[in-house]
Amino acid sequence: MNRLDRIKGCLLGGAVGDALGAPVEFLDWATIERKFGSSGIRNFAQAYGVTGAITDDTQMMLFTAEGLLRAKVRQASRGLCHPPSVIHHALLRWYLTQGGEPATEVAKDGWLIQQQALWSRRAPGMTCLSALRECKSFGELARNDSKGCGGVMRVAPHAFFPEPFELAAESARLTHGHPTGYLAAGLFADILSRLLPKSCSLEEAVLGSLQQYGDREGMSETRELIELVLAFHEKRVRPTPKVIALLGGGWTAEEALAIGLWCALMADSFEQGITWAVNHSGDSVSTGMIAGNLLGIQLSCASIPARWLASLELREVIEQVAVDIDRVPRVYAGECGEDRTHDEQICQRYPGW
Repeated sequence: MNRLDRIKGCLLGGAVGDALGAPVEFLDWATIERKFGSSGIRNFAQAYGVTGAITDDTQMMLFTAEGLLRAKVRQASRGLCHPPSVIHHALLRWYLTQGGEPATEVAKDGWLIQQQALWSRRAPGMTCLSALRECKSFGELARNDSKGCGGVMRVAPHAFFPEPFELAAESARLTHGHPTGYLAAGLFADILSRLLPKSCSLEEAVLGSLQQYGDREGMSETRELIELVLAFHEKRVRPTPKVIALLGGGWTAEEALAIGLWCALMADSFEQGITWAVNHSGDSVSTGMIAGNLLGIQLSCASIPARWLASLELREVIEQVAVDIDRVPRVYAGECGEDRTHDEQICQRYPGW
């Protein structure tokens, strides 16, 4: 399994978890059980009039990736770059697709914003919308005290770029001002980045991240829940809707990360982990997405059931973003030869002005 396999697995896995959870995002477990049976939802069902529909979680993950790629292009072509500002600009492009009216001028260039399927409202989070509406300059931090999961659920692409913890935390802080809201995002990206080497297990990645960042001021809520998950894992406690409720509903950053992490730690397969992660009374799309990112980066997209990939909305776009995350840094590192057409194609897709 090479680097591209892991990137594709991570992004597609997250999107699949998002799509499986979309039809049940706002349902409690009793309602899910009545509607889909005692095992809960196990196949894509209609959400927003589409079978296999992604939500705002995947949309924002893609625009975060776009921001990281455009920051890479700008840094390579102009020498100076503040990546969080470029990511912020990308998130404001997403805000445009949701019908928002930013307070600052937003460039509508690049290829991602041209994907018409992204111009769909899929229950976008109010915290993200209000923070993006209120910002007056790129890189301006959110002026709220929210620790909602809208920051952590979108930062998986940071795992494939330098400084994953610091930049993912600052990226999440563009919309979520509570330390738990952005530090959980940093921890998630760092855990994912540690899974790129083949020799690292998920448990080792979590322990390494906690050792390095767990004592940061503001990390206590996230650390305590993850330590509880590690205790569950050691005792082989399986995630059921009833036990998941002990961690919360996944509506806040630390809860979403803990639930997704627990399901990924305990799963014997991609499918098992994702079905656990979405079948509970809570934010099924964010917990499903986080579990999918974690399982996909370890197992690659070959582990994702074909029936899910076949009907996943925007699959081709997600795969192209994964290819670009792998390719763009290599082009600018000189690993792709002297053919400058690579640079021209990249600049058209990800203008780094």
